[in-house]
Amino acid sequence: METPAPGIDWARLRFAIVGSLLAAPPAPGELGPALDRLAAQAWRHPTTGEPLRFARSTLERWYYAARNAGPDPVEALRHRVRKDAGSQPSLPLALREAIRAQWQAHPGWTVQLHFDNLKASVAEHPALGPLPSYPTVRRFFRAQGLVRTRRKATPPTAGSLRAEQRLATVEVRSFEVEHVNGLWHLDFHQGSRKVLTAQGQWVPAYLLGVLDDRSRLAAHVQWYLAETAETLAHGFAQAIQKRALPRALMTDQGAPMLAAETKRGLRDLGILHEPTLPYSPHQNAKQEIFWASVEGRLLAMLEGVPELTLALLNEATQAWVELEYNQKVHSELGEPPLARYLRGPDVGRASPASAVLRRAFRLETSRAQRRSDGTVSLEGRRFEVPSRFRHLPRLWVRYARWDLGCVDLVDPRSGALLAPLHPLDKAANAEGRRRLLEPVTRAPVAPSGMAPLLRQLLQEYAATGLPPAYIPTPIEEETS
Repeated sequence: METPAPGIDWARLRFAIVGSLLAAPPAPGELGPALDRLAAQAWRHPTTGEPLRFARSTLERWYYAARNAGPDPVEALRHRVRKDAGSQPSLPLALREAIRAQWQAHPGWTVQLHFDNLKASVAEHPALGPLPSYPTVRRFFRAQGLVRTRRKATPPTAGSLRAEQRLATVEVRSFEVEHVNGLWHLDFHQGSRKVLTAQGQWVPAYLLGVLDDRSRLAAHVQWYLAETAETLAHGFAQAIQKRALPRALMTDQGAPMLAAETKRGLRDLGILHEPTLPYSPHQNAKQEIFWASVEGRLLAMLEGVPELTLALLNEATQAWVELEYNQKVHSELGEPPLARYLRGPDVGRASPASAVLRRAFRLETSRAQRRSDGTVSLEGRRFEVPSRFRHLPRLWVRYARWDLGCVDLVDPRSGALLAPLHPLDKAANAEGRRRLLEPVTRAPVAPSGMAPLLRQLLQEYAATGLPPAYIPTPIEEETS
């Protein structure tokens, strides 16, 4: 249905009343009786539908305004905009500055709270001028864009204040990439329902969601008991294996997203990481809308489940995502996310093997080698270094802090994997069995003859013609 512009419905009503006089102009002397007949009729209010009557003088003013309007008589019958509209002259300049200063200091206040405090300020400082009515103050807030901004109970930080300032000064626009798998969104969400563990404890559950930007397809969603880099890598690897290897990933700047394992994994897989600005969740708004669907539909349908476990929650989530969310027509797209995803165009890449994905999300760091027993320490545990690398004082290793069963020695120059490292097994070493040392270089050979440098020095000394610069003992003369 058409939504008329403000005031146009009244202009149409006025034109409908006097339009008959424009279509059939009355003869001289007949205008007055014609206006009297129109004034005696009842007309329907354009908004409420109640019956209305208008005075002859009002109808006469409308008639002449429409007749002299030219090509658009309806526009001439609209309400005239006051010359001081929007300027609110009842608000003195000093009071306006006080309102702006108070809003900047307390953007989370309601307009009513601002009004009550302004009333107290005017009582303390009469120079601010008389305080107009509450509707006038409220219209000033709306006209000036002084919108309420809800803050958390925690004190604001410098970063949050900068984010609020940027949001207030830089426009916000919706965006969408042109290809599926060109950009994915990833985020965690703490659910409103707690889950029951096997130990009989109620603990919060965190949902990891991975969405495709163009199609809004949920590539993978899964609930975990913690929001860590380990759960991120675990869920994101499943999303890649289910769908494809994306080109870019947008996340916030949470600790799991900025972990060394996450950064390294995205680099090794050729995925461009595009973190949002701090305290700016609106940049990842597609993810926030998805959380609303999770809370409003999925968790709402689980309200009757008294003992909700993590396994049951994940099973219900997979069924809801694959059979409803991905296959239901999206209100903005006009088609299901799955259909839009399959329709493409697609820039995704084939998923690597599971072992490659597991080894991708690991950090790389250096450790000093203990020369006494050829080990390095990682996360409080010692790992044995193959003997062929015993000559290296410092080693570069790649591992994930949550998976010490997959630790590799790497070449820092090429990034090539040199050898796996295994934990130190003191019990096995106590049996006394030892491997032979692997050679680092070729075995040394016995020296033969005089060194070339010394032979050269002797030749140069003999060429001088000088006698030996020492006096031999009698014993040396007898034996020579």
